[in-house]
Order: sequence, then structure tokens, then C-alpha cells
Amino acid sequence: MDLNEYRESELERARTTDLLELSWCEGETAIDVGTRDGHFARLLADRFPRVTALDLDRPVVSDARISCVAGDVRELAFPDAAFDLVVCAEVLEHIPPSDLDTACRELARVTRRHLLIGVPYKQDTRVGRTTCMRCGARNPPWGHVNRFDETKLRLLFSDLEVERTSFVGAHAATTNFVASFMMNLAGNPYGTYGQDEPCIQCGARLLEPPPRYSHQKVLTRLAFWAARASRPFKQELPIWIHLLFRRR
Repeated sequence: MDLNEYRESELERARTTDLLELSWCEGETAIDVGTRDGHFARLLADRFPRVTALDLDRPVVSDARISCVAGDVRELAFPDAAFDLVVCAEVLEHIPPSDLDTACRELARVTRRHLLIGVPYKQDTRVGRTTCMRCGARNPPWGHVNRFDETKLRLLFSDLEVERTSFVGAHAATTNFVASFMMNLAGNPYGTYGQDEPCIQCGARLLEPPPRYSHQKVLTRLAFWAARASRPFKQELPIWIHLLFRRR
């Protein structure tokens, strides 16, 4: 599925709609941190006179209302309280855990009024795990190296006050230790190998695994059975959590 198809999916439309609703904030300036192709920055430009779109590589957004800059969420090159609204969605789950506190402090530092955060909610990162064909490292799906819930987010942004919380989607995509262990031995054949994110260990592109041996096929089947056995005890969870913070 390409980016345009993904944007048209029901779940992605719901996620974007919810973020947009939470973006009804007073102010003149907004920034979309981790903008990719500037899709959400364009939506913000309908509400804010001055919008900045930021990504690691300078984004190309064909919209005269938007200023495009290259930057890193861990070291934002803006003064304190530079923006009335700071939006950071689908970013923090990718930040190395050792840098997460720094990234969150930077986001809080550059907001004058509001900060809108969107991340996967209580994601079981054992589901969809991949195995790197170069170094053998086991990777979380989509490069999601952090897991979030309300408590963790409040602690990460303890200097700000939560104004609104919302949830989007629902799923029961969880596994257990036994199933995860056997899937690892099987080479994680059903991981998210189509992702753009490289191996978190060596940086190589995550290629589809080779055909499995007979014993790996057996392990895969056992892993599915083990996961299915615990499914009745797992509750359905939202896919995403969105928190709108405000400066005290």
C-alpha cells in the first residue's frame, strides 16, 4: 500500500480527523514535527497563518503558506516558546529510548501554548517483529522502539498540563512470551518487512526472509496456536492515543 492509499484508509482518515479536531487552538503559528510529505502541515495551514513543516531531510511541500525546514526533534533549532501549537504525531515511537526524554523536552520547550502528541497506544511490539537478514537482529514492527500509555506520556511532559485525551481505532493484536519465542526461532516470517524503517541494529533494509525450513514452518504453526490460546484473555485496545497538552 502506497502513502496515498494509506491516507485513504478508514483508520488513517479517522486518525487524521481526530488530530485535526484537537488542533483547534488559538494562535498564529504552528509546526508539524515529522511532517514527511507535509500532508498534515497543509491541513494546519488552513487554520494558522504561519506553519512550519519539519523533518530530518528538508521536506518538499508545494504550498506557499508553509515554511519547510530540516531538523531533528532531539535538537530543535528554534527559540523557546516559538510556536502556538506544536504537533508531533507518529514520531516518538521511533526515537531511540536513550534520546526520548531529550526529544520530549525539546517539544515542550518550543511551544508557547499547546503541544499535540500522537503515538500508538500500549502497542505489543512483539507482534509483527522482523529479523534482519544481514545481522540477525530482531526488530520491532515499523521501527517502533518505544511503547506508550497515558502515564508514560504524562511523565514525559510533566511540565505541561493535559487538556484533552482521545483514542482512535481498536485492535487485539497481542501475543505472549511462548508464541513470541517460537516465532523468533522461526525467523519471524510474518513481520512488517515492507516498512521503510531499516534495521535498528545495523541500518540495513529489512528484506523478506528466505523460504523457511520444515522445522521453522512447524514452529510458526505452534506459535500461532500459542498466541490463539491466550487471545480470550486479552482485551481490545485503541490503536492510537492523542494528547493535547497546554503550557501551565
